[in-house]
Amino acid sequence: MRLSPISRAVAATALAAVLAACTNSTSTTSSSGSSSEPAAAGQTIKIGVDLPVSGADASIGIPTQNGVVLAVEEANKNGFAGGKFKLDTSLLDDAVQGKHDPAAGAQNVKTFIADSSVLAMVGPFNSNVAKSEIPLTNDAGLVQISPSNTNDGLTIGDDAKKLRTAHPDTNTYFRVCTRDSKQGLALAQVAAQRLGLKRVFIIDDNETYGKGLADVFDASFRQLGGTVLGHEHITANQQDFKALLTKAKADNPDGVFFGGNTSTGGGLVRRQMSDVGLGSVPYLGGDGISDPEFETVAGATANGSYMTVAAPDASKLPSAKQFIAAYQARFKSNVGPYSANAYTAAKIEIAAIEKAITDAGGKMPTRADVLKYVAATKDFDSPIGKVGFDANGDTTSPVLSLLEVKGGKPITIDVITLKS
Repeated sequence: MRLSPISRAVAATALAAVLAACTNSTSTTSSSGSSSEPAAAGQTIKIGVDLPVSGADASIGIPTQNGVVLAVEEANKNGFAGGKFKLDTSLLDDAVQGKHDPAAGAQNVKTFIADSSVLAMVGPFNSNVAKSEIPLTNDAGLVQISPSNTNDGLTIGDDAKKLRTAHPDTNTYFRVCTRDSKQGLALAQVAAQRLGLKRVFIIDDNETYGKGLADVFDASFRQLGGTVLGHEHITANQQDFKALLTKAKADNPDGVFFGGNTSTGGGLVRRQMSDVGLGSVPYLGGDGISDPEFETVAGATANGSYMTVAAPDASKLPSAKQFIAAYQARFKSNVGPYSANAYTAAKIEIAAIEKAITDAGGKMPTRADVLKYVAATKDFDSPIGKVGFDANGDTTSPVLSLLEVKGGKPITIDVITLKS
């Protein structure tokens, strides 16, 4: 997991490397890790990658995408499928005008589905984008693994059932991160028990992820004896939060919680807190504000912010040592919070594809064959530890990292292992 912001120069370099993916949601680029001529038609297998890699989300989207690219390049270097096939990526951007967009994500998935060589996909990054994609991948039988979606309704309950009406008994969606019901509870425990907060004001961006996380935090904080002074929803593209924060200031909170992403206001809210006299009040949020863009937008006011990441801190895991070294050598930058998760998701799919090729006698396998092996994943060795999926597609090894921004940089202060 990345612990320090990517510099503008490094981010620009990474962005240039995937320029075709970052231009718009229909751009495609490939990365096979091979200098040889492209394989003959029918001999290339692709993994689709849908992430926000432009605009405000790029600082976290690009290093996440890099994790997939690295896994594919390593697979080719190591003789993917005994050399019978070349593995490639189809990299698409779901950001529109600088922000992740569900409609763009859905269109990207349609592009993957239309390409018969795409046998699996990694993504998306954001939960509201996932809601637009899951019905499509369920209908097409295309397996997808998200490195970072945390909304509960993607895998459990009536909301999850509504996303799978085409094939209600088939699940094509999996994730290697934990759910918001666990993340929101953990954040409430941090607020009440670790920080000793009693009176908290809650703000969310009214999106699938942000509102869902804030709702869980709200209920959990109350159950722990805390007082929720108010719970307000901001509007899309809102830039000025001073009136809202002035209202919060009047209630004298000892903490402010934000449910959402940096791109939907998380950094601006923190920065503007100081304008109304709340600059010294602790600020809490989930993985949506764990990107380097948060420190860039919030500036000096970012200090005193606490956030969770739905992934272990890779820098503290012996199992991630080789991955981190390879990533830094390849991309000349530090890993991002979800780079190891994306790498793991791709490795699981690559292993499933190779098994499916074997079953097919060395021929091109079907998407159904790949899905079967992904669904059966248990104790898969990866940089983030042993990974497996339950019947709903959730990880069987949920972990959170707790960060605090000090000196303008996010520092991991705890790794929290959760019950599956």
